[in-house]
Amino acid sequence: MHLGLVGLGKMGGNMRTRMRERGVTVTGYDPNPEVTDVSSLAELVDHLPSPKVVWVMVPAGDITRSTVHALLELLGGGDVIVDGGNSRWTDDEIHAALAAEKGIGYVDAGVSGGVWGLKNGYALMVGGDADDIAKVQPAFDALRPDGGGFVHAGRVGSGHFSKMVHNGIEYAMMQAYAEGYELLQAADLVDNVPEVFDSWRQGTVVRSWLLDLLSEALKDDPGLTQIRGYAEDSGEGRWTVEAAIDHAVPVPTIAASLFARFVSRQEESPAMQAIAAMRNQFGGHAVHKA
Repeated sequence: MHLGLVGLGKMGGNMRTRMRERGVTVTGYDPNPEVTDVSSLAELVDHLPSPKVVWVMVPAGDITRSTVHALLELLGGGDVIVDGGNSRWTDDEIHAALAAEKGIGYVDAGVSGGVWGLKNGYALMVGGDADDIAKVQPAFDALRPDGGGFVHAGRVGSGHFSKMVHNGIEYAMMQAYAEGYELLQAADLVDNVPEVFDSWRQGTVVRSWLLDLLSEALKDDPGLTQIRGYAEDSGEGRWTVEAAIDHAVPVPTIAASLFARFVSRQEESPAMQAIAAMRNQFGGHAVHKA
C-alpha cells in the first residue's frame, strides 16, 4: 500500500515510521521542512497511486477542517480521506457529506497509543463505509498491535465517538489513581508510596498501563516535586459529558474527573472561598487569610 500522511508531529511521525517498517509506503507532508517528504499537499497527492488514500493527523478543530477542505479540492472519485486526529464526531458527519458529493470516501479513526505507539502499536477505532475502510486496511494492520487493537465501530463518526468515550474513561481512571496517591502521601502510616504503586503492577485488579506510567514517574521523581499540578483537558472529556447529557446517561465519575482538572488550574478556588466565608458567618469558624 502507498498512502499520504499529513502531519508528522509526535504521533504522525512515529506512525509513518511504524507503517514503513511494516511494508507500507508512506509519503508524508508537514510544514516543518526538516521532517516532510514533499513541499505541499498538492505534491503529496500527485505522488500517490489511485485510489488515493490520505491520512490526516493534525490537531482537531480548525486545522483539521482546513486540511480536509483543501484535500477535497485535490482528490477525486474513489479516493479516501482518513481523519486520525481527535476530531469531534459531528465534524466527521459534515466532512463525510461534503466528500460524498465528490465521490470521495471518508473514514474517521480514533487512534490511541501516544508516543509509545511506535513500539507497542496503536489501538484503532474506525468509522465509515466498509469499502472505504478496506482501502485503508493495510495501514490499519501495520499500525495496530499484533493480535488485536482494531475495530470497525460503525458508520462515519463512530470511530471518533468511541475514542471520545475511551478518553472519558481515561480521565476517570487517572483521577482515581491520583486521589489514591494523595491519600497514601497524606497518611503517616505508609513509608514508601512509590513502592506501593509499583507493587500494584503485578497481580492486582487495578493494574493497567496508566498505573505503569505513574509508577515510572514516581521512580523518577518520588515526591513529584518537579511537576506542577496543572492538567489541561483536550476536549474529549467535555464531549463525553455532553454526549452523556444528550443521551440521559449518568457519568458522575467521568464528570467529576473533568471538573477536577478545572480545579487544578485555579490559584485559589472562588467556590471554596465562598464556603469559608459562609462557615465563618454562621458558625464563627476560623478564616485563613489569603
